[in-house]
Amino acid sequence: MTMSGADALRATGASTPAPSTEPGDAAVEPVETLAFDDALAELQRTVAALEEGGLPLERTLELYERGAALHARCATLLDEAEIRIRRLVDGPGGAPTVVDEASDAAGWEGPHEAATEEARR
Repeated sequence: MTMSGADALRATGASTPAPSTEPGDAAVEPVETLAFDDALAELQRTVAALEEGGLPLERTLELYERGAALHARCATLLDEAEIRIRRLVDGPGGAPTVVDEASDAAGWEGPHEAATEEARR
């Protein structure tokens, strides 16, 4: 059984409703604009709704498509965060120093690239 936005609001005691994920609803934020925490929270709600089941086929497909887009958004944001962190290295005296992105990217294999390289072997 799924809760309406108002029921979910009452259950959590929150003062503002969570963004709606109903297709066609003006409150649905484009996936590309979501911050990581927002995208992850919506992805978790989407997965829970899909696992609960009992939805019409069309609604299930809409949720699955939105969930796939949310997953891709989270993965992209995590990859970008990892690159930003890798750009920082300990410099003289332990102070963080920014590494040249071009030389760093050329010698670094991210998780996706490493898996692809391993699969080729």
